[in-house]
Parts: sequence; C-alpha cells; structure tokens
Amino acid sequence: MEIEAFLLCDCATQGQGKLNVLGAFDRIYSPKVPAVHPACTIAARIRFSAIEEGSHRVKINVVDADGNKAGPELEDNITVRVGEGEDSSARNLILNIHGMKLENYGDYRIDLAIDGRQEATLPLSVKEIPEQK
Repeated sequence: MEIEAFLLCDCATQGQGKLNVLGAFDRIYSPKVPAVHPACTIAARIRFSAIEEGSHRVKINVVDADGNKAGPELEDNITVRVGEGEDSSARNLILNIHGMKLENYGDYRIDLAIDGRQEATLPLSVKEIPEQK
C-alpha cells in the first residue's frame, strides 16, 4: 500500500473517485488552553495493490510530544476492490472531528495506522495568540 495523501484540513469531500481538500494546516492558534478546534477533517488517499484486496482496519490517534493520547481516536473499516484488469485501487478516507480539544500549547502528531501498522504521521502544533493590548 502507498499513502498518496494524508492531511489535516478544514474539510474534505469525495466524488467520482476524487478527493477534494480545503484548507490543509498544521498549526492551531489559540488565546488560551485547552485549545478547542470546532471542526476539522483528516483526509487520506491510500493506494492498494491487487494482492491487498479486502477489508482493512484504519485507526487515527492524536498524541502529544511524549507519545501520550491527546485527542480523539478514530477508527474505520475500508473495503478494497480492484477492478478487473487493474493492478491497484485508490481509496479515499475522510474522518471528521468536531470539538477537538488539545490541553496544552506545544507539538502533537496525528498517526495513521492500517491493520495495526503505523503508515504515516502528521505534525500539529498549538501556538498561543498573544493578548492584544
């Protein structure tokens, strides 16, 4: 399998096999902690070879710099079918997060595991917005 895209974004949709992404980011600015991001999406495009046809368990974890769970844990199953005469098939994955709460300023990461094996990671930072005087 190959991870063709793995993004944290404002929103994502799919249609006719296309993955549409709006507003990819890796920083959240907040005047205070815990920082609560009202809504965002994790979007991925994963290419599977014909031999990988079947069901696959996908898991997303948000962890802090020390590796501790720091945000939502998302899970989904995807079923891969490769068309006749094709050697691979791409699947789009869209997982929406509402009210993501991150307790502290600092660095986090978002890990993508497929069938229990980590396949990709995204950095995410929470930064303070200085008070306006």
